[in-house]
Amino acid sequence: MPTTRISAVIITFNEEQHISRCLQTVLQVADEVIVLDSRSTDRTPEICKSFNVTFISTDWKGFSATKNEGNQMASHEYILSLDADECLDGELIREIKCLKEQGLEAVYSVNRLTNYCGKWIRFSGWSPDWKVRLFPKNLVKWNDAIVHEELELPQQIEVVALKGRLLHYSYSSTAQHRQRADKYSMLTAQKYASQGRKSTIASPYFAAIGRFASMYFLKMGFLDGKAGFQIAWISAKSNALKYKELHRLKSIKNG
Repeated sequence: MPTTRISAVIITFNEEQHISRCLQTVLQVADEVIVLDSRSTDRTPEICKSFNVTFISTDWKGFSATKNEGNQMASHEYILSLDADECLDGELIREIKCLKEQGLEAVYSVNRLTNYCGKWIRFSGWSPDWKVRLFPKNLVKWNDAIVHEELELPQQIEVVALKGRLLHYSYSSTAQHRQRADKYSMLTAQKYASQGRKSTIASPYFAAIGRFASMYFLKMGFLDGKAGFQIAWISAKSNALKYKELHRLKSIKNG
């Protein structure tokens, strides 16, 4: 069986802190790398152009639409989809190289390990964190969710779990975590509103308490030390924000 060729697709916006590390690992396994950049104002374009990649500057169309656009530009039969703040560990690089020689025949999931403010998080509901990231271009696409997009997989296709890790350098500060968590919460509130979901005045408080208890106690976030507390606390506050925004949106709709 001939070697399977892979196109890596990465979306970026102001990722100068991470993109070099990402590309250094991806270029070890991908036969083509496509970077779709949403008009970055930092050094992301300059850094990308110093690597052997196809760099495309484009307007932001949303997570799913932008990723699907990149997938359609790919020349090869398999897509390796990554975020700019992710990279492959050594074992995952070796594993993908071996699979390419054998011939890829399934979709492949990887266990993502997240680095939070310099600490690897192994509990808190963040680990294990399985993500399908290697898949056939013509059979798989991203759904149209405005946030927390997911891949739509054919029912009969096999999902193979790889042993290597996808290393995720998520947040360098708690302020950055809070800003991004709040952004996703606002987007999720919009999604919930479009689905007709409801929120009462009390919902934000129950949501916050439930989220903190789940992440810190049930999912053993306390074993992640101070980072585990910060993750649970920020997640709880952002969860409250989500239901406050949902309540506001529904109030506006109802007049």
